[in-house]
Amino acid sequence: MDLFAIITILIVLSALFGYLNVRFLKLPVTIGLMIISLAFSLFAMATAQAFPALLEWETNLIRQVDFQKALMESMLSFLLFAGALHVDFQQLKEQRWPIILFATLGVITSTFLVGGLMYGIFQLLNLEIRFLHCLLFGALISPTDPIAVLGILKKAGVPKKLETKIVGESLFNDGIGVVVFVTIFQIASASSGHIAPSEIGLLFLEEVGGGIGLGLGLGYVAYYLMRTIDDYEVEVLITLALVMGGYLLASALHFSGPLAMVVAGLMVGHERFRTSSMSETTERYVDKFWELMDVLFNAVLFVLIGLEILVLPFERPYLVAGLLAIPVVLLARAGALALPIELFRRRLEFVPNTNLIMTWGGLRGGISIALALSLAEFMDRTPLLTITYVVVIFSIIVQGLTVGKLVKKLQQD
Repeated sequence: MDLFAIITILIVLSALFGYLNVRFLKLPVTIGLMIISLAFSLFAMATAQAFPALLEWETNLIRQVDFQKALMESMLSFLLFAGALHVDFQQLKEQRWPIILFATLGVITSTFLVGGLMYGIFQLLNLEIRFLHCLLFGALISPTDPIAVLGILKKAGVPKKLETKIVGESLFNDGIGVVVFVTIFQIASASSGHIAPSEIGLLFLEEVGGGIGLGLGLGYVAYYLMRTIDDYEVEVLITLALVMGGYLLASALHFSGPLAMVVAGLMVGHERFRTSSMSETTERYVDKFWELMDVLFNAVLFVLIGLEILVLPFERPYLVAGLLAIPVVLLARAGALALPIELFRRRLEFVPNTNLIMTWGGLRGGISIALALSLAEFMDRTPLLTITYVVVIFSIIVQGLTVGKLVKKLQQD
């Protein structure tokens, strides 16, 4: 099956499942698409004897899609830019310090909390998984996924200040989480098992600093080009080139592409950038174009997550470990958020129950699965991939469907 056929099938399935969700389930788009695609996969598995061709066709389709490559090298740049484009920059600026701590100290703390606790659980279950590989799991599962968060919080009724914290954190901790994961990955891949602390610091600085610097540079180039012309078609094309060319450049320079896209998106979406470089027509077309890109790539991504169940190795010990990992990940997130929240609670007038809402509203998504798929076999890839999938499915379906109800209940109390 060629690339065009694969893309066509995925878009057709996304449109069909999207219709079924809007027509019958009426759930948030991302959750509805994933539930329907999961149900489709389970139906194919349950009726394999009666309709073997359906299961074979779907399995072949998923095996031909490199999920990790499709998300990390293709879809992620579009999704992060589109998400950052519509963030309230003024609110983000006011909440910048807790967001920075959530996205850095929070991710690192959660990585070690999850890694340590899961190492103990694996020992109890007689699963021989090295501590370093447990840290890899901690790194890939700790960042909240902006792709999942953005789509659900819009309908959850979260207070604006708190929504900014959750969305801002999820946009930035995605890039930080990838850097932490890559750092531990390189340590685990080293033949001696050790990398000098100076090398780790340099890698972190290069990825994070380079990504932010590149994003600022790309944003300024887009600003200059769009300010000197008034043609909405070309200006939309400039934003598209910024995302695709910028992500490719970040990869070539070994900078954090996700951070570059977030920073560039924030710059292009800034009110001062818009008023001084875009006409009203251009602004309207740019917004509509990126809203469409957001819907399209979100739909395909969550359909892929649902279909991916067909090719995952679900063995009982791994499923048990996955179920036990759910409270571990939630407790680690609550612990990682506690210090930043306490530091800024009074100064920034945090809403009541901020930790509880941020813990339950911090959803995991496709990025965690993509990073798990990138693990080498000697890194205990099979059990960690299954455990990651279990946590992600619970996060999106259970947490995603109940975070709005939780917020309303807490507001009433």
